[in-house]
Amino acid sequence: MRIDDSQATVCYLRRTVAGAFLALLLLLPAAGAGPEPEAPNHKSEIMNPTSLQIHLPREMTVPDHLLTLGRISVVRGDPALVATAAAVGLGQLSQPGQKAVLDRATILSRLASQGIPAGQVRLTGAEAVTVHRLQTTISADEFVEAGRAFLQQHPPGPLICEALPTVKPRDLALPGRVTDLQVTSRFVRTGARGFVTVRITVVADGKECGVREIPFRLKYQVHRAVTIAEVPEGTALSPENLKIETAAADQPELPTWRPPYGLVATRTLAAGAEISGGLVDAGPSTVVVLRNETVVIRIQRPGLMVTAIGVALQEARPGEYVKVRNADSNRIITCKVSADGAVEPVL
Repeated sequence: MRIDDSQATVCYLRRTVAGAFLALLLLLPAAGAGPEPEAPNHKSEIMNPTSLQIHLPREMTVPDHLLTLGRISVVRGDPALVATAAAVGLGQLSQPGQKAVLDRATILSRLASQGIPAGQVRLTGAEAVTVHRLQTTISADEFVEAGRAFLQQHPPGPLICEALPTVKPRDLALPGRVTDLQVTSRFVRTGARGFVTVRITVVADGKECGVREIPFRLKYQVHRAVTIAEVPEGTALSPENLKIETAAADQPELPTWRPPYGLVATRTLAAGAEISGGLVDAGPSTVVVLRNETVVIRIQRPGLMVTAIGVALQEARPGEYVKVRNADSNRIITCKVSADGAVEPVL
């Protein structure tokens, strides 16, 4: 087959362009390829094996009086350094209830004294840690309540309604955990009337560890007579113008106390006035018990009152003695007449 000159020229040009393009592809880098990545810097990613990391909590409780870095913080790092750092002493809590505040500067100083410079230490957490000693505390309020409970179980007198401590006792802190705690109370003899002292002894795990003495001021339940309305001067007191209330007093009530019925006001008494000796007197003596009249036989003591019905065998005035026949037993007894007309057997 005959090829003319123009066709030969075209074939030649095509072969030349294809060869040049192939050579260019071989010289160029692969498509999408970037610069060769650098080798990783392992030194920047791996912590220095000779360093320590110490985390400080805000508060920590230790089992006894000794303080070491291992007890009050979390220490990580090289095992040999951790063992040395954990044993570093930071003082001691010599008294129960005592606390210590350890800041970062103190900890770094103690580490440096053991050959661990600050450059090897990384501190995290709180700026300072407050350390408490594990303990059992008996508070002042608990001592007072123990004393009051003892007085309720063993009252030193009748009708005690309240016991007020005159001195606040100190708290008692017992180191460590206590498995067997016993609190015993007993009286301490005192001469002041209306006061009593209770001694409280604390025994922990069979060993006496504290004593507190608490003085109490006693309040007694007593009766008082109060006017219901205004009582004019010269008026006799009676259940119609007088009421009997209970109140707290510094001294116990006398066994001879009686409602002041029959006594006469020496001046006008306002409503709500408490009756005292200077406001009333016996007034003119009048017969309050008539012969063959039914009377109330009454025996009254602090916290106790017994009544019965009888018949007076003669007339009598307040303070006089009268023979009364008991309606239940039919026995004749001698009684003393009260201002309100009741009679009390002479025992």
